[in-house]
Amino acid sequence: MAAPKKGRSASAQSRPGRSLAFILIAIAALTGGMFLSGHPTPRLGIDLAGGTSITLTAKNEPGQPNAINKTNMNTAVDIMNRRVNGLGVSEAEVQTQGSDNIIVNIPKGTNSKEARDQVGTTAKLYFRPVLATEVSGSAASASPSPSASSSSSSKATDKATEKATSSSSASPTSSATSQGRAVTDALKADSTPSASSSASSSASPSASSSASPSASSSASASAAATKLQAQYTALDCTDKAQRAKAGEGSKETDPTVACGKNSSGQWQKYVLGPAEVKGTDIKSAAAVFDTQSAAGWKVTMEFTSGGSKKFANITGKLAQNQSPQNQFAIVLDGDVVSDPFVNQALTGGNAEISGSFDQTEAQSLANMLKYGSLPLDFKESSVTTVTAALGGEQLHAGLIAGAIGLGLVVIYLVVYYRGLSIIAIPSLLVSGALTYVIMALLGPTIGFALNLPAVCGAIVAIGITADSFIVFFERIRDEIREGRSLRPAVERAWPRARRTILVSDFVSFLAAAVLFIVTVGKVQGFAFTLGLTTVLDVVVVFFFTKPLMTLLARRKFYASGSKWSGLDPKALGAKPPLRRTRRPSAPVDPKEA
Repeated sequence: MAAPKKGRSASAQSRPGRSLAFILIAIAALTGGMFLSGHPTPRLGIDLAGGTSITLTAKNEPGQPNAINKTNMNTAVDIMNRRVNGLGVSEAEVQTQGSDNIIVNIPKGTNSKEARDQVGTTAKLYFRPVLATEVSGSAASASPSPSASSSSSSKATDKATEKATSSSSASPTSSATSQGRAVTDALKADSTPSASSSASSSASPSASSSASPSASSSASASAAATKLQAQYTALDCTDKAQRAKAGEGSKETDPTVACGKNSSGQWQKYVLGPAEVKGTDIKSAAAVFDTQSAAGWKVTMEFTSGGSKKFANITGKLAQNQSPQNQFAIVLDGDVVSDPFVNQALTGGNAEISGSFDQTEAQSLANMLKYGSLPLDFKESSVTTVTAALGGEQLHAGLIAGAIGLGLVVIYLVVYYRGLSIIAIPSLLVSGALTYVIMALLGPTIGFALNLPAVCGAIVAIGITADSFIVFFERIRDEIREGRSLRPAVERAWPRARRTILVSDFVSFLAAAVLFIVTVGKVQGFAFTLGLTTVLDVVVVFFFTKPLMTLLARRKFYASGSKWSGLDPKALGAKPPLRRTRRPSAPVDPKEA
């Protein structure tokens, strides 16, 4: 008996049941996950199931009358598309309409509220120093006292609810209140020279005429401080309408007022200095779960080199101040999402936004920061429900076409390969089951939506999968034609068939990957499905088809070469069995005595 070739694993050949058990357990686990997720069917694209259409209208910003132009609109479309369709498979559609409108179509089954927040949020992020703050509305204390523990807390996300600069009266009168004095004193304190805080310095009022260069500049600064003081005094952050208008029209170089919730869930109002760091200074952002302190979800940010210098500069200045002016506010679209304090300069080039985020909120915020802010502000003009562009009839017709194609493949396998079809048909069913379950799971996981081109990709995959079986079966037949019995023929045929299958599937996957990268819209759905089914073809052939063939090769029906097995040596024109004979020994001359 010839020794086995080096590198051949006898144990792997003799234990095909392990591979079969592995793939069957995987299918069972994925199916269980599908039902547990509450999504037993794949999400359908907007062309098959309809969805929601959102119309957004661009608004001109103060001082930028020509901001609405083709370049900015195209940039906004690109950013919105990446926000709602980051992987290119959710089937969301974003396109311009006219000169100032953008239409966003979202498939049915998508969280429409979350999508509306993502596409409509400008995501303009600023890091501003806190000049004054207090609890807003009825939650505010009538006579708050300064609290040392508030400013020395180790939690970076705790918002101080009691400040030394808080108001002593919840109902200010026409006379100067402590609330107003807090604003004025804060603006005076925020006069440190800085490239980005010149507006704050120019806006700082002075009670003394000698502190200002001229009477006119003093009057102008005083008027700005008075106006900001009035806004801060009148601001009630518990009122949704007032929160929406807080700081409206303010430039990034000007002090402003804003609202935000503190760690106790109370609305807090703020006076903020000019922006020191912008969202454009952020290099990357990600949502992570804080496993060390179990504080929940947070958003981590990495600054650019320029942003790192700005952040280190402002935190170094704030660390020298007393509470609350040692805090900086992280302001997103006018709302304070966090106001951590600092006690030293932060030079690591990283920052984080933490608070009462859930996973969806943290990922949504990270997504907006990562892809950048919109160049324009938009208002939501209309939200309508749209019906399926193609409808259920077209989907039904596509499924019928797929069933007909699958039926023709099965008939061919039964007629031509006979008993081998018992291996090929279950392999097709396993491949189909894996494809269906994974598509259903990808819906809630990455937002994958099945459109008509994706259905076409799944139908094309039937031929790719059947082709792999045919390659393997023909290699086995070739070995039988050479005179080998079935079990050695299976093991000798597999290495050559495996090589051919891998090369063929690699070419198909490469074509799908290139198509996915260079195209947009619905074609990406076709490419994604084609690539997915190609990978699954390799999995099925390696872990199901080959082990099943090895097991059945031990059965008498196949091993004896029955004419119905598809492996009949006579029908295949096999040569006589290979037999090894010894060479006749040469005659030996008798030795002479």
